[in-house]
Amino acid sequence: MTIANTLQTPYYAVIFTSLRTKTDEESYKRMAQKMSELVEKQEGYLGQESAHENLGITVSYWKDLDSIRKWKENSQHIFAQNQGKEKWYEAYKVRICKVERDYQF
Repeated sequence: MTIANTLQTPYYAVIFTSLRTKTDEESYKRMAQKMSELVEKQEGYLGQESAHENLGITVSYWKDLDSIRKWKENSQHIFAQNQGKEKWYEAYKVRICKVERDYQF
């Protein structure tokens, strides 16, 4: 895993925080891989970072709000979201933020 290489500010971050169920691990991994491959092809997608233990957090970075909306409306992503609600997540929350400034070491 690497730190995402983002644009000059401002840009947007979508923070997806989740608690997983203990069921259907293999189909979850397959779908997560498929979504990772699909999101990389989305216009306006800049990258992502994630960490998973008991609590999963994935932060994806986007050029603008329209790009985020189009990803949310992607039919394959909608299918994955519905599967997540039915099988893979006890709970989740999505936050969308505007990144005003960043710096790195």
